[in-house]
Amino acid sequence: MPGLIERHMDRLPFEKGDPIISLGEGNTPMIYACEISERVGARVWLKLEGLNPTGSFKDRGMTCAVSAAVRDGSNAVICASTGNTAASAAAYAARAGITCAVVVPGGKIAQGKLAQSLIHGARVIGLDGNFDEALKLVRELVETEPVALVNSVNPFRIEGQKTGAFEIHDVLPDLAALAIPVGNAGNVTAWWKGFQEVGAAPRMFGFQAAGAAPLVLGHPVENPETIATAIRIGNPARWTEAETAFAESNGSVRTVTDEQILEAYRLLANKEGVFCEPASAASVAGLLVHGADGVEDVVCVLTGNGLKDPDTALAQGGGVTPCEVDIEALRAVVLG
Repeated sequence: MPGLIERHMDRLPFEKGDPIISLGEGNTPMIYACEISERVGARVWLKLEGLNPTGSFKDRGMTCAVSAAVRDGSNAVICASTGNTAASAAAYAARAGITCAVVVPGGKIAQGKLAQSLIHGARVIGLDGNFDEALKLVRELVETEPVALVNSVNPFRIEGQKTGAFEIHDVLPDLAALAIPVGNAGNVTAWWKGFQEVGAAPRMFGFQAAGAAPLVLGHPVENPETIATAIRIGNPARWTEAETAFAESNGSVRTVTDEQILEAYRLLANKEGVFCEPASAASVAGLLVHGADGVEDVVCVLTGNGLKDPDTALAQGGGVTPCEVDIEALRAVVLG
């Protein structure tokens, strides 16, 4: 299946003959959420971005960023990351046959994401600092070294990520609202751009974790903390663009606590059959806590797959029930 650059070349900064580095990203499913719709009092759909090749929405932007880097002659890419960007950059760099370095907050990256980065052959650097400090350093590095930066400050990342809006618009052209987690704010920036390009204007509802909510507070958070590691960011690189998206769409950005995120995380798994990473559940948690603000239709973007963070899943799920090798023992534990 062709990747999103080939499918949307007329709306992306590429031409026929350009090198295309793809893993078949995009075209992710969108499913109706019966339980959540009933609780929210609106029709709610879930856009399953965790079904992209490396398990997150980052692949949409990374196919464009790495393809552009290869087209421009780069032999190496680098990023700062809380995990998903690292995993995606590592995979697409491997696909392209170029070098990849990722800088992550030491000891604060989910195991699934770390495993992906390592197995794809990236050079993983654990920084004694947070994401914002990591991004500042890599931005300084690329000013003097021949390495392409593939964080969301790279405009090609935004170009790729906007294609998610195209896919939703094809199915729901009159969508009233989009609910989305907000970390570095590249995604809300990109999706709003995509909707504008197809003449749509759903209200953008952004949700940040209470311990990492600079857009809500109106100032950077020096030491952001949340169980939702993908949005544990205190100074979003796309701050201004995100504020514009919320303002122009008559939307809002609000907070949800870690407890509310985990409640939505369990609800999605237990009632909707959808296993997402904690940060993804922030979009659903936001609707459950704050409501749909009168809209009738809303799509929640679930940004990453639950297997990205197995430790949280094991901590939140039920335990394993032991059983002897005996039919009566099995009957007892199965039937309770």
